[in-house]
Amino acid sequence: MQQLSFCLSFPKGICVSLVAAQKQPESTMPRRDDYEFFVYILSNRSHILYIGVTNDLRVRVIQHRRQTPGSFTARYKITRLVYFERYQYVNNAITREKELKHWTRAQKIALIESTNPTWEELMPEEPVLIQNPANADSLRE
Repeated sequence: MQQLSFCLSFPKGICVSLVAAQKQPESTMPRRDDYEFFVYILSNRSHILYIGVTNDLRVRVIQHRRQTPGSFTARYKITRLVYFERYQYVNNAITREKELKHWTRAQKIALIESTNPTWEELMPEEPVLIQNPANADSLRE
């Protein structure tokens, strides 16, 4: 915080110094403790698993659901978020991702079922709004 000081002069040589604080512009960068990282597990109906790490879980799941040709998740239609963990520091998230990738399939399934026993979708797709034809703008009258 910067400080501005100035002096007010009064009769008989009295000088009063005032200090006014000037607020610094706020940074656009998030504070260090505001960061979030996620380790996540996606699955399909056949319970084929994919493990990843990201800093924006919603965006990353949407990217997987777009099924980029040639990707593992597209090849096996892996789109269902079944498990995730939140971390403050990226190093911890990456370490956990590597740890999970070395686990056996049975250990991964046990981890998922410890919090999501029915393998429910944890991030349901947002509903697509269907426009009512009666209210739709039309070029035909």
